[in-house]
Amino acid sequence: MPNRNPLNNGAAAPPRGDFRQRYDDVENRRVELIGRLNNLGDGARAHPGYKRALKLLNETFRKSKLAQRLAVLQAAAWLIDVLERLALTL
Repeated sequence: MPNRNPLNNGAAAPPRGDFRQRYDDVENRRVELIGRLNNLGDGARAHPGYKRALKLLNETFRKSKLAQRLAVLQAAAWLIDVLERLALTL
């Protein structure tokens, strides 16, 4: 059949939630990551990755569409994890 999705196999798609709920969830995750970034010490703040993480969480996040924002938050979370590990060694 031309309009058949072979990956779906007739099962109903799981509910994704409305746009506002997804938007609020992504924004809450962003606020959480900014909090983690602000809790880093002075040694981590001097690292160039700190500025990049801020740029990801502010400029890049705001310019992105909702679906792309999740990837931006994942990249920022990874970078913050690296900075936290570096802060422990400094």
